[in-house]
Amino acid sequence: MSGNIRTTSGHGRLGSALSGLAVAVGCVLFLGGFVWGALLYQPYSVPSDSMTPTLDVGSKILAQRVDGEEVRRGDVVVFTDPLWGDVPMVKRVAAVGGDTVACCDRDGHLTVNGEPVDEPYLRPGPGGRIIASGTEFSVSVPEGNLFLLGDDRHTSLDSRTHMQEAGQGTVPRSSVVARVDAVVWPVKGLLEPPKGFAGLPGGISEPGPVRPLLTAIGAGALLVLAGGAYGPVVGLFTKRRGAGTRAGEKEKART
Repeated sequence: MSGNIRTTSGHGRLGSALSGLAVAVGCVLFLGGFVWGALLYQPYSVPSDSMTPTLDVGSKILAQRVDGEEVRRGDVVVFTDPLWGDVPMVKRVAAVGGDTVACCDRDGHLTVNGEPVDEPYLRPGPGGRIIASGTEFSVSVPEGNLFLLGDDRHTSLDSRTHMQEAGQGTVPRSSVVARVDAVVWPVKGLLEPPKGFAGLPGGISEPGPVRPLLTAIGAGALLVLAGGAYGPVVGLFTKRRGAGTRAGEKEKART
């Protein structure tokens, strides 16, 4: 007795079962990835060129919803603050509460608590030289606040612009609504980790689950397509094989 048990439609029962399982698992991964992503992430459009070259104006970004208390130095965050216009803005965290942030040392670096910070993501200035700020400053960041800078230090309106206001240009951690993880359009992928801040107390943030989310969505789509294609592909193969068999039988009959 043959071990290849077939249904009345000619498809192997095992193949049909695996096809259905692939579609079911694919749907779970695909839809689950989207739901999970919608809960964790919020899409934004970059409103200005102050974060170039890291983020171009109009770029579509994915920002993970986080509590302001989770933010660390070097993070690129989305925040709203009444003194800054009360609209979503995107800047990089240069210092946190308790830090003394200053600029610049003899090499043009930003310093945090006296330690120079390497910032390779900054936009070069005239002559191609990278400096952390065209104007000098020194600020003691109040506890619970953040000092924020754009990556284009030559045009960005950031904490330096608000230094005459309460808090010397800093904003409360509670103003942060999300942390940017990736640029989806134009496609740049995950942001580079701000390694220059890694040696400071507290280190830097770990990237959010963008990569596993995209992997789940992509794998789900492939499984759905593969499972859905099983029936038509097997049917076409069976039809061709049957046509070939009938043609052979006719040829034998002629001879």
